[in-house]
Amino acid sequence: MAPNYHKWFLSDVKKTIIKYGMIQPGDRIALGVSGGKDSSALLYILSQVRAHAPFPFFLQAILVDQGFEMDFSPLERYCTELQIPLHIEKSQISRVVFEIRKEKNPCSLCAKLRRGVLHKAAQDLGCNRVALGHHLDDAVETFFMNFLFGGSLNTFRPHTYLSRRDLYLIRPLISISEKTIISLARLEGFPLISNTCPVAGETMRKKMREITAYFLARYPVFYQRFLTAMDKSGIWPEGSFPA
Repeated sequence: MAPNYHKWFLSDVKKTIIKYGMIQPGDRIALGVSGGKDSSALLYILSQVRAHAPFPFFLQAILVDQGFEMDFSPLERYCTELQIPLHIEKSQISRVVFEIRKEKNPCSLCAKLRRGVLHKAAQDLGCNRVALGHHLDDAVETFFMNFLFGGSLNTFRPHTYLSRRDLYLIRPLISISEKTIISLARLEGFPLISNTCPVAGETMRKKMREITAYFLARYPVFYQRFLTAMDKSGIWPEGSFPA
């Protein structure tokens, strides 16, 4: 059963990579990792894609140490097992957010600072692309957040060019569900690291999951319709960006 399961999700991810032109020969791809199930799935899946790709590309895992007390050794061992080098970039994000700024709603600032540190580390390490572990559920939840609180019909894209950084941002897992990733994490026994952030889990995104769960429970084709709508609307344009 396991080989067929692996073949199914890998085929889906490969189709997504090709459809949106995410990876080109010789790319140096920085994988943003945290020790959670999503980024661990990103590590595992792209290591499998690399093993079967018709051209070479390089993978470099980057973890942004935000300053919380966390043991990263399980992730270090897992990256070694996958033959993907891991760079840990230390930062003062937790101190800035909770001690200096004392943010009442810290998640937005934390995410912004973390992105900045990740992108700079990727450039310093000679990478031209940054891969994130966002999946289909993340895209749907972001769509509803933008709709309800920003009045816009939009969500993040599978493939984005960051002109200020001259980096390409890719999300290879964007067409597979969180349910699939959870199943994969159990099947492969990912070494997960607990998030010690004091506000972990208490986010607006958690509320959005209740909305998407409502639709999905009543309309099993909900996610497939969402993918179709993204393509038809042009929100997710196909093809690669100029090198």
